[in-house]
Amino acid sequence: MATSEAFAPAKVNLTLHVTGQRADGYHLLDSLVVFADVGDRLWFETAPSMSLEVTGPFSVGVPEDDRNLVWRAAECAGKSLRIRLEKNLPHGAGIGGGSADAAAVLRTFEAAETAPHLGADVPVCLSNRPQRMQGVGERLVFEKAVPVCDLVLVNPAVPVATPDVFRALEKRNNSGMGEVPEWASKQAFVQWLGRQRNDLQKAAQSIAPVISDALIALEDALIARMSGSGSTCFGLYPDASAAVQAASRISAANPGWWVQHTKSIGSK
Repeated sequence: MATSEAFAPAKVNLTLHVTGQRADGYHLLDSLVVFADVGDRLWFETAPSMSLEVTGPFSVGVPEDDRNLVWRAAECAGKSLRIRLEKNLPHGAGIGGGSADAAAVLRTFEAAETAPHLGADVPVCLSNRPQRMQGVGERLVFEKAVPVCDLVLVNPAVPVATPDVFRALEKRNNSGMGEVPEWASKQAFVQWLGRQRNDLQKAAQSIAPVISDALIALEDALIARMSGSGSTCFGLYPDASAAVQAASRISAANPGWWVQHTKSIGSK
């Protein structure tokens, strides 16, 4: 088999409402998810035995054995592969890096049905289209009216463990998003989005106060919010020029942070 390549885009939770908790401990969510045009890359070729090489700016500390979701996804797909994973996304960042990587393997080898076995975020990462994610991640609906957005992603170089954030959550039975409208314009979408929340943001800030600094750095955005369980925050800007300028400003002021201007992969 010739080498094949896959792209694993960053996942951005534009909203994340925690609406309950099941008896087994899993939390119920209501989230609008989009994907960005930045992400990890993977290369595969058939091999007699499984191997994984991790390269890229965030390769340090990433396991190269069956602790890695990429390895486990290949096993779920019934494949023996030589894999190279280029880690361009930071760890513990709330943008789905490991889940997106695993989903890229399952997409490539047509094993999507195994996604729920690998984690709650893996099913939503099987497609790069905007989706509403509910339940524990198993209820997915494509949202056709989400516009392309100019975003700045800011990670303040402090990873946050998702279980720690949920443990710090004070209220677990919040309201959901309600009916998602068909927005008539990008302006209407931004106004609606501004009324939504990330219910994990306060809990994550209590664990990593630097998240507050990232949000302050994005205060000139139309909307600034944390993605997922953190620690990455996003700013939504009116156009590419404003986003590029903001990214440049934030990078210059915070050289140790990961800062990216990106566009979401919208449905229109």
